[in-house]
Amino acid sequence: MTTTSDERFERIDDRMQYFITILPYLLLVATLPVALAAASSIGNSRTDVTIQLTLSAATMAWIWWWTTAHPHWRTDERKMAVYYGVRTAIAFVLTWINPFFAFFAWVGYVDALEFFPPRRAWLAIAATASIVAGSQIGGLPPEGVQAWAGYAAIFLVNFGLVCALSYFEQHRERDNLRRREVIAELEHTNAQLESALSENAGLQAQLVIQAREAGTNEERQRLAREIHDTIAQSFTGIVTQLEAAAESPTSADAGEHVRRAAQLARAGLNDARRSVRNLNPTELENAVLSEALKSLADSWTRWWNVPTEVTVTGTVEPLHDEIEATLLRVAQEALANVAKHANATRVGVTLSYMGDDVFLDIRDDGLGFDPGSNGAREDSHGYGLAGMRQRIERIAGHLDIESELGRGTAVSAQAPSVVAAA
Repeated sequence: MTTTSDERFERIDDRMQYFITILPYLLLVATLPVALAAASSIGNSRTDVTIQLTLSAATMAWIWWWTTAHPHWRTDERKMAVYYGVRTAIAFVLTWINPFFAFFAWVGYVDALEFFPPRRAWLAIAATASIVAGSQIGGLPPEGVQAWAGYAAIFLVNFGLVCALSYFEQHRERDNLRRREVIAELEHTNAQLESALSENAGLQAQLVIQAREAGTNEERQRLAREIHDTIAQSFTGIVTQLEAAAESPTSADAGEHVRRAAQLARAGLNDARRSVRNLNPTELENAVLSEALKSLADSWTRWWNVPTEVTVTGTVEPLHDEIEATLLRVAQEALANVAKHANATRVGVTLSYMGDDVFLDIRDDGLGFDPGSNGAREDSHGYGLAGMRQRIERIAGHLDIESELGRGTAVSAQAPSVVAAA
């Protein structure tokens, strides 16, 4: 079990308080035999001894009643003033009769600092110093001017020393109090730090779990997008070419469609392998985005017999791999949608480098659709438009789709123009 500084200081204070409480008893019990043994040598009579015994017993009872029987009175300054005044008066009488009782009277210094605030404790100290000084000159009252002068000097020495010691003790107590406060504050701060570290460890474990889950979801989404944008489109093209081959009037036409289907199958196989390895599209391996778009448009035109024009504006520069791959996938998806749904006769692709942004626009003159209905139905069957939007938003870009029944569709993708590292 850990012990705090407050608990340690409290135990020290309790022991010190107990010692101060029993100190008057100890001094009186220790002084009485010495005083009685010296009684005859200093000229005390039997009456004086009887008075000493009687006053000692009365003093013992007085101490017990005010401090032991009623310990809570020790914090009541008025009650302690009565207790201290009577006990000091008894000590004065005892010391007047027998100077050895000054050993008992000395406890008045300790109790003066215990019971009274510093501004009033000096009165109690002065009373005790007068008793102790009388004993130190050989007993009260002093005889002659010289004795009185010596008594005054000794009184001042006692009074000054005790006041000086009490002054330093007060400063030490204030320093101890400040030290305790600092230690308590440090312990509180350490406890808060331990709590924060424990909480941070829990948060870190939670973040690790969330990061693992996010990474898993991200990888699933990546593979789903790659499969949709590459393999699924390749299969669609293969099916279309094989159906066209089956319906071809001549074997030459059928062979051409089969050849195109084989090309699509090979391209799909390569894309599948690259998707698993998480590499960039094949078209971007040795070309920048503008060149890859032109190559894509040429291939798409050959497969679908729809004229496609690619226009590039602005200063062409290699962009970050993720930016170029995303825009190329958006173009592939947009062209796949044109092939599947638009029945277009013409397609235009525009790539615009405009300072901090790059824009990709794909327009067709096909059937068009209602974005509030057809688009939603199309997205419900696959990634489609939603997949394009997710891709663009993943690189802090934006996707706009405009379409009208009978008047074609325009897809506009905007992405940050992040230049590739050298």
